Amino acid sequence: MNLLKSTGTFGFYTIISRLLGYLRDILIAIFLGTGMLADAFFVAFRIPNTFRRLFAEGTFNAAFVPSYSSEIIKGKKKSNKFANEIFNFLFIGLLFLTIIIEIFMPVFVSIIAPGFADEIEKMEVAINLTRITFPFLFFISLASFFSAILNSHNKFAAAAAAPIILNIVLILVLLFSQSLGDQLVYYLSYGVCLAGILQLLFLYRYVTKYYSLKFNFKLKVSNKVKIFFRKLLPSIFSSGVTQINILIGTIIASFQASAVSYLYYADRIYQINLAIAGIAIGVVILPQLSKHIQSRKKNKILLIQNKALELSLFLSLPATIALIIGSEQIISALFGYGSFNETSAKNSSLALYYFALGLPAFALIKVFSSFFFANHDTKTPFYISLIAVMLNIFISLYYFSEIGFIIIPIATSFSSWFNSIVLFLILKNRELFYFNQIFFVKCIKIIFASILMGLFFNFLLNYFQNELTFKQEIKSLYLILSVILGLLFYLLVCYLIKAFKMSDIHLKY
Repeated sequence: MNLLKSTGTFGFYTIISRLLGYLRDILIAIFLGTGMLADAFFVAFRIPNTFRRLFAEGTFNAAFVPSYSSEIIKGKKKSNKFANEIFNFLFIGLLFLTIIIEIFMPVFVSIIAPGFADEIEKMEVAINLTRITFPFLFFISLASFFSAILNSHNKFAAAAAAPIILNIVLILVLLFSQSLGDQLVYYLSYGVCLAGILQLLFLYRYVTKYYSLKFNFKLKVSNKVKIFFRKLLPSIFSSGVTQINILIGTIIASFQASAVSYLYYADRIYQINLAIAGIAIGVVILPQLSKHIQSRKKNKILLIQNKALELSLFLSLPATIALIIGSEQIISALFGYGSFNETSAKNSSLALYYFALGLPAFALIKVFSSFFFANHDTKTPFYISLIAVMLNIFISLYYFSEIGFIIIPIATSFSSWFNSIVLFLILKNRELFYFNQIFFVKCIKIIFASILMGLFFNFLLNYFQNELTFKQEIKSLYLILSVILGLLFYLLVCYLIKAFKMSDIHLKY
């Protein structure tokens, strides 16, 4: 396996998905802004979308890939039997969960958006929309099962491309929104559900080469299946801790008008980088790392771990600096149109600033957790993540009444740094991870290049300050130009100081 090539493949389709997601959110910002309908839709969309991220972005892989990879070695018949047992349990469990939540949807929405309780109309709309979007969870979770099988065979393109379908469907709905009026949010919700079905069918087409689906509802719980499901819940919680923190933030933010929307738009920006710097790397290294650990190839294990950490920092540090420096201009240029006013831009940019402070930690959690998962250990990251989530909830609730929604990104970033540092210390203590000789040299060079890029990016923002004011209609073009120039500058500096070498592209792992 080639780490950079595989990460590049996964990252390419993920970036396409994120860019289409950005276009989708621009249209939502224009037509919905940050008002009552926007808040209700974002709550309805947040639940299935959070579960999509929890399952699709490496979390299901964490429990499934190491176990399934062990079965692959024994032959296709063994691996197929194991996969079918898991699929049948998932199908029945998810169907039961979906039916129960649909029946008790008013209670469910009251739990996830308690701040809506005093606004009857907003609560009713949120309940109706969530009823429509929630089946997406059923379809996308099964689609994630197919993705995990493909990833186990080092096939990353289809799994990474599948989320593009959701954004295309929603964009098509939004493009015809002028004739829909207030009904737009309902059509968007139906679009979410339809996209789940399409993604499931899309991935099934590719997975049939490696897996033969066989329904069998006479469920036999083998020891392997028991072990898998014991690992699944901890892996969902630990690998998806950032998404869980964001979901908790949404619940708390529902007590402040428009706060859900502010956090949503900020979240959309930093997730673009996290998708590559953390999620892509974590997904890509897990199958190969699991195999090397099982074969006890220490040199290969050490190489993959250090390169994964190095690549994560290479991608996340410059993005962190750029988001901190230009948070206001970025939000304004990307979303500052139509119903999205200057107050919305200011509050969303403030949230983005504090989320950006935690971006490297969000990425490191994904990478460090993968080191544990490859060793068939999902419990340790689970316990650490549980403490981090409790810390996040405590900080958010304690200070929310005093400083409002902005405490949510602050608490999320703080608890994520706590999480990533503790994961690292335990890995070192258990001797599951070592730094190789070249890592620290590369790390210093990456930090140096990132600082230089930050200075250059700040210069560009000041140079184009008149063109980047909120009222400028083509401000996004100047922002894109500044980002491209900053990225090229960063890559050039990295190349000149040898923080990145062309030989890394061809290195096999």
